[in-house]
Amino acid sequence: MSEQTAGAGAPRNYHQAELDKFAALATRWWDPEGPQRALHVLNPVRLDYVRQRVAPAGLAGQRVLDVGCGGGLLSEALARAGAQVTAIDLAPELVKAGRLHSLESGVQVDYQVKAVETLAAERPGGFDAITCMEMLEHVPDPGAIVAACATLLRPGGRLFLSTLNRTPAAFALAIVGAEYVARLLPKGTHRYADFIRPSELAAWLREAGLQVEDVSGLFYDPLRQRASLSRRTDVNYLACAVKAEG
Repeated sequence: MSEQTAGAGAPRNYHQAELDKFAALATRWWDPEGPQRALHVLNPVRLDYVRQRVAPAGLAGQRVLDVGCGGGLLSEALARAGAQVTAIDLAPELVKAGRLHSLESGVQVDYQVKAVETLAAERPGGFDAITCMEMLEHVPDPGAIVAACATLLRPGGRLFLSTLNRTPAAFALAIVGAEYVARLLPKGTHRYADFIRPSELAAWLREAGLQVEDVSGLFYDPLRQRASLSRRTDVNYLACAVKAEG
């Protein structure tokens, strides 16, 4: 697994406070009853969404990049499904957590501490699919992340994104309910102003030369600890976009 770092010249498309906030959760990232419990429940749904859309034969042999990989929940699931996975994050503590779990599980993932914009300059067109889950709402310039992902995709490749819609329902459930009432997430995990409407995401995708293929709601039931796809996109949603051939 690579020991590369973000590098002194890496673009600063991040909030240090956000990196520090998630880095503090690194030691319990893989605890299904820990602070990232919701991600553990959502992960199988996210994986199935990607697997069904990448290629007719599924993920076997596909070159997949996981942007903002955190401790590697999705990265490792993608690798278990047969993908050749590169996973990047700017929080060294989270990358370390992913590497350690990879060693314990025997599932090979190439973890790197690196900005996606830096990788885009190094490996344009280098991936069949890219995932970027629950990250866009935490960076200063989400459009730049989308553009870098588009550069990294091969023609015909697909970008998979998940984020939170900027609606009253999302504020009530993702912030008030999840952080303050049920305490499913640490307080301050999300800022409502940073939530992203599907129309805004679609505009960034078009500007990057990608075509939206699907937008689906992502439903999470914290009481039953269940998740599923939904027609409702007013809280969490997943999106798939494809890069034109030729």
